Amino acid sequence: MATAPASAQQRDPAYAAARAAGQVGEKTDGYLGFPSAPSADVRHMADDINIKRKAVYAEKAQANSATVEEYAFTAGCLAISRTVPGERYQAPDGSWQTRTAAAPLRDNRCP
Repeated sequence: MATAPASAQQRDPAYAAARAAGQVGEKTDGYLGFPSAPSADVRHMADDINIKRKAVYAEKAQANSATVEEYAFTAGCLAISRTVPGERYQAPDGSWQTRTAAAPLRDNRCP
């Protein structure tokens, strides 16, 4: 149902650097979050990406007869599964984890 919208952002060097440095991570709700207090620049960049993600989610949700929240959750599951070792993601309990070579912890409702 969902496709991760990260591919376009991964081309942005600022996003790639913030992601690699663990300044931003994938949240279970399909949006970027902050494992630690972000700089103003990182917050602005992530907020901009999240606004774009929400627009994509709204469009795709309508096309798939789903709510924006349902679509965003599925996209979050996929984005978390696509993290690579060293990147940060939010575990189902809300804690921030650093991806290892093992599969990430994901919500049991994830597809």
